[in-house]
Amino acid sequence: MAGARSHKDLICWQRAYELKLGVYALLRVGTVTTDFKLCDQLRESAAAAPRLIAEGFGRYYPADFSRYLRLANGELHETIESLDDGVDRRHFTRDQVLPLQRLAKRSSKAATSLIAYLRTADPPNDPPPPRKRRRRPEPIEPKEPNEPKEPKEPNEQDP
Repeated sequence: MAGARSHKDLICWQRAYELKLGVYALLRVGTVTTDFKLCDQLRESAAAAPRLIAEGFGRYYPADFSRYLRLANGELHETIESLDDGVDRRHFTRDQVLPLQRLAKRSSKAATSLIAYLRTADPPNDPPPPRKRRRRPEPIEPKEPNEPKEPKEPNEQDP
C-alpha cells in the first residue's frame, strides 16, 4: 500500500472531519443555540481534531506527527465528553449524539493505530547535522625559543 499523499487520505482525518461537520449541524438547532459556552466548547474541540491531524501530517518527522495525533486524540475525547454534557443539559438526545461519538471513537482508534505505526517509521531523510559555531581562536602567546643544541664532534663517540 502506498503512503498517504495528503492528510485527507488518512482515515483518522476523514472521521474527524465528518465529526466536525456533524457537530456543526447539531449546534445550529434547538436549545443549545442559547448555551454559548457549550457551543464554543463543542465547536472548538470538534474543529481542533482534524486541524491537528493536518498540521501533524505536515511535520517532517514521525515523532512530531505522533505528538499532534496524541493532541488530536485528546480533542476527540473532549468532544465525546462535551456531547455527553449536552445530553445531561437536555440540549440533545442520546440518539442524536451517539453517531457523532462513534465517529470520534473511530477517528481516535485510527489515530492510535497510526501512532503505533509511526513508532517504527524512519524519518524521510536524516536530520541535518547541527551547525557548528565558529569560535574565535584564543590568542596564542609566543613560546620561548628553544636553546640550540651544540653540534657533536665527529670524533666523539656516544657512550
